[in-house]
Amino acid sequence: MSAALGLKAKPIATEPADDDSDISALINRLTAEVNQIAVDKTKSIQQITNQMKMLALNALIESSRAGAQGAGFAVVAQEVRGVGQQVETIARELETQLTKRTGDLVSSIERMSQRSRGERMMDLSLNAVELIDRNLYERTCDVRWWATDSAVVECAASPAPAAVTYASQRLGVILGAYTVYLDLWLCDLDGNVIANGRADRFRVVGQNVAHTKWFREAKGLRSGDDYVAGDVENQPLLGNAQVATYCASVRAGGQASGAPIGVLAIHFDWEPQARAIVQGVRVGDSDKARVLLVDSNLRVIAASDGQGILSERISISLNGQRSGFYHDRTGALVAFHATPGYETYRGLGWYGVIICGA
Repeated sequence: MSAALGLKAKPIATEPADDDSDISALINRLTAEVNQIAVDKTKSIQQITNQMKMLALNALIESSRAGAQGAGFAVVAQEVRGVGQQVETIARELETQLTKRTGDLVSSIERMSQRSRGERMMDLSLNAVELIDRNLYERTCDVRWWATDSAVVECAASPAPAAVTYASQRLGVILGAYTVYLDLWLCDLDGNVIANGRADRFRVVGQNVAHTKWFREAKGLRSGDDYVAGDVENQPLLGNAQVATYCASVRAGGQASGAPIGVLAIHFDWEPQARAIVQGVRVGDSDKARVLLVDSNLRVIAASDGQGILSERISISLNGQRSGFYHDRTGALVAFHATPGYETYRGLGWYGVIICGA
């Protein structure tokens, strides 16, 4: 049933990314070793050529002392010194070129590694917002279905005490099976709550919610096939709990084309469900990552560290893109992905965001 579907989507596995990281680290280490060997060997060659030049100089001195008899040997000594100089030049060029090439290779590998990490974090950002989209799609289905329940329709049409009691009992039964909700409210067209599923816990019957955005929008729905998806908010009538409210119009005869006779509002228990999603994103400990869900105004609505929820607005450079990654001025990696929506749920412009410490 819907209550069990939202959080069971399979998360993106991270093993291939870990393998990529290991391979990059191995290549970096081997490249550094090759570079060090090249430097060490060229230094050895330079030491040998210095010895050759010293021997050639000594030979020239001795041939000069020998006079005419040492003239032939002087020619050989000059050649030896010339060869030594050539070898030294080649060794220096080799060291310069190898150092440059290995440096370029290390830089290229580092760029590829950073890109791979950024793309992985962007995919995980998508994974997080997709999970919540699928979860909330179920909520839009629930509210439209329950708005056609005969007990709900009869109570909205004629809220006599017996009808209210029966509707409340029926809403309570639904809550017993769908544990992701805090409460379900049936409202008349003036915004008065006339029945709820947890009357023993939340004494909301008689309260007026006509001022709320979700009620105003729900009252204007064109048919029973439409719904309202509200942004996450603290609901004072539910102990100031964080909820996402979904609404559908209750219509005469339970028919989608019937005249509106009330509004059904279902309050999704946001905080524990969202926390399970952001804390379940499989980033590595070494990433020092903060996983977020943010709304269309970049307000934090879920955070893996539990900080700033409904109070913090983050600053990220979207540059008109729905997805991407970059390094900010502190060197931290920022990856993001916009909600893709799911089935008939278009989403509310939310983003999955992952910020990895520098």
